Amino acid sequence: MLYFAYGSNLHHFQMKRRCKDSIFLKKINLKNFRLTFRSKYRAADIEPKKNSIVPGALFEISKSDEKKLDVYEDFPNLYKKHYFYYYGKKVMTYTMVKKTSFAFPTERYLNIVKKGYRDCEIDQTFLINALKS
Repeated sequence: MLYFAYGSNLHHFQMKRRCKDSIFLKKINLKNFRLTFRSKYRAADIEPKKNSIVPGALFEISKSDEKKLDVYEDFPNLYKKHYFYYYGKKVMTYTMVKKTSFAFPTERYLNIVKKGYRDCEIDQTFLINALKS
């Protein structure tokens, strides 16, 4: 199955450790969404926003990888699944259930996300802008 990562799962080493079968395919943009950070974990989330994009990574994952991600993302309590189509193919990602207000991420978490942006060759401007919300 196809999975869209936009937060700490962009970090290739961490993603491989978490999902042993995962294969990074390429970086893509999720249209009409914006990146933010929220909850007591101060973790990445996406929310609908017209004419905005969330850069991220497209991964191929196995069924067992999806089960591991469900546990990691605390599905369905903290995150729920969101599906969209990319060139006719169904893609799964996670979005937070409770849309609490913005919470600046911890330095440790932010460094993992930044490393992920480098791993996937994504422009960090999007990340910097999300931190200004």
